[in-house]
Amino acid sequence: MVITAAAVAHPDTAGTATTVDLAGRAARDCLARAGLSPAAVGVLVNVGVYRESNTFEPALAALVQKEAGISLDYLADPAPAFSFDLMNGACGVLGAVQVGQALLDTGSTDRLLITAADVHPGGDARRDPGYPYADLAGAWLLERGADAGTGFGTVRHYAPEGPAGTEGYLDTARMGSGGRSLITVHREPGHDTRRSELVAAAVADYAAEFGLDLSRTLVIGPPGAQDAAAPGPEGEPHTAAPVLGHLRALAGGRPRGRDQLLFASAGAGPSVVCASYVPEGW
Repeated sequence: MVITAAAVAHPDTAGTATTVDLAGRAARDCLARAGLSPAAVGVLVNVGVYRESNTFEPALAALVQKEAGISLDYLADPAPAFSFDLMNGACGVLGAVQVGQALLDTGSTDRLLITAADVHPGGDARRDPGYPYADLAGAWLLERGADAGTGFGTVRHYAPEGPAGTEGYLDTARMGSGGRSLITVHREPGHDTRRSELVAAAVADYAAEFGLDLSRTLVIGPPGAQDAAAPGPEGEPHTAAPVLGHLRALAGGRPRGRDQLLFASAGAGPSVVCASYVPEGW
């Protein structure tokens, strides 16, 4: 299974962002880069966590599907499309990759679109210096690869022991009338160091299990890890980090002696997810 196209979307400078708008723009740009119409998508999986106004119903995947123009009319688009949310924090994109492998391997769909968007509950992360994440969306379009030696390898989940390090929640005892525009993100001291250590251990375990030569591998991980998508002035990427890291890796060109990627995401729990990837024609 290979990544046919990838895209990210940032808020414009005019006003606040919404997860549906950002995810929809990333999805449309992704399809445009692939030269495909929305009708080419059989399944859409949305994995974003933080949302404006702390919206959790209805399923945002259905709203993103509408925003992207996928299978909106049964007569005009006779091939049905299915969408759903998959919540797994910062590990959501790689979790969706694992779902995509099963769907593509069984012939349930020909193409799967993953969208990941996080937006501050107040609609603008730039106004909250205590909130660590950027308002950002990313999208990957996946399909079966023509070359058996390319694409994603096994997706492996790890559950290391120790403190979660970070958690985001609604403090119902304190939120008052402004609760829909607020979120509490708590990080243990040494969070970045702890996360980097967890990722490094998981990467080593993954490489040992699957015989991966790390000297030939570009590791794309969370902030603080090797070749990470580093935080910008707006905050660090959250669920869309693998997409952003992938695009930056491609833009930088193939490093000398490296012919494969290893994606690694770390989330609360703590949990780490790793997946190898060999790009086509890289």
